[in-house]
Amino acid sequence: MSRYLTCYLVTKTVEGLTVQFEKILKSCDFEIVYQSSECTVAREIPGKVPFSKLVTVELLIDNTKATAEQVQVDLIAKSDELTLQLDNHCYRLFDNLTKTIANLGNWQILEGLTS
Repeated sequence: MSRYLTCYLVTKTVEGLTVQFEKILKSCDFEIVYQSSECTVAREIPGKVPFSKLVTVELLIDNTKATAEQVQVDLIAKSDELTLQLDNHCYRLFDNLTKTIANLGNWQILEGLTS
């Protein structure tokens, strides 16, 4: 199973994040499966790759650590694809998402972990 994780400190309000997440995910060819104030789950639109390579993305908002100035967000990308190569389909989509987020400018990366 491929799984990639990164954490961000976001200088936005919790209310504004869900709308921005939706725009980011749609621009990266994901469709929203579930959305709440604390969690957004999206999946890659089927049809371009085999079913086992389809990527699911979870964006988790930590409301317990939220302040008026910033919110912590964890981004997890995962698929059933075996991680036999470093540059696999799941990693490419994860990399594209993180680059899209980095271009926004108001997100500060806390840490990036891959496993």
